[in-house]
Formats: sequence, structure tokens, C-alpha cells
Amino acid sequence: MSLPVRDVEEKGLRMLKEFREFAMKGNVVDLAVGVIIGAAFGGIVSSLVGDIIMPVVGAVTGGLDFSNYFTPLSKAVSASNLADAKKQGAVLAWGNFLTVTLNFVIVAFVLFLVVRAINTLKRKHEAAPPKLSRQEELLTEIRDLLKKA
Repeated sequence: MSLPVRDVEEKGLRMLKEFREFAMKGNVVDLAVGVIIGAAFGGIVSSLVGDIIMPVVGAVTGGLDFSNYFTPLSKAVSASNLADAKKQGAVLAWGNFLTVTLNFVIVAFVLFLVVRAINTLKRKHEAAPPKLSRQEELLTEIRDLLKKA
């Protein structure tokens, strides 16, 4: 038993309309924007850690380059840098892990600061009493004067 073509087309159009409504909801669009900005922010943090922080840490520790720190897991690995060592066999790239962990800590801390700032602004906005219009101020004064009389 097959459905008439018209019923199939109507169901397809209804589904397409529902999908469009779902995709255009504020939360979905906000999430998409957040993911895109997050990816760009991840690149900035990677550059900050790899190009600024880790070289300073390396200079303080005597010129160490953490991105090339590894432990060979195979006797066949004899290279002195990580890229060549990975070609020769299994390695434990703990220096790279340290750099990525530092990236995460920086991103988490920055997001904490952003959320904290937003929460502070919300509390200030909620705590401030709404400003009365000129008409409301006059009515309040009239009310207070009538109470005294």
C-alpha cells in the first residue's frame, strides 16, 4: 500500500518547515555562533601558548622546548625531535600534552572570567531599582504630600 504522491509531498513540506523552525530558533543559532567563535578563540589561545607563553617558560627553564619532549616507547626510536621520532615508532609526547593542557587551563580561566563578569553585570542590573519617569516621580511626590495632609 503506497501513499499518494500528494500526501508524501505534504509530509515532506511539513518536515522541512519544522526543521527550518528548529534551525532558526535562537538557541540553535546562538550555539552555532558560539562554536565558531570558540574555534577561532582556540586558535588564538594555541598561538598564545605556543608562541608566547611556552617560549618564555622554555627560556626560564634553560631553553627547553616542551613541544619536543617525548619518551620513546620503542627501541627503534633514535630521533632527537618529535616529528622524526613519530616516524620511527611509538612515542609518548608528554611535552605536547603539557602544552595542550596549558591551552585548556588558559581557555577555562578566560571563560571563567567572562562568565564572572557577565554575572556581575547581571547582578548590578537586577539590583538597581528601575528609574522612575518624570510623571511617576511627580505622582510619588503628590502621594507623599497627600499622606502628610
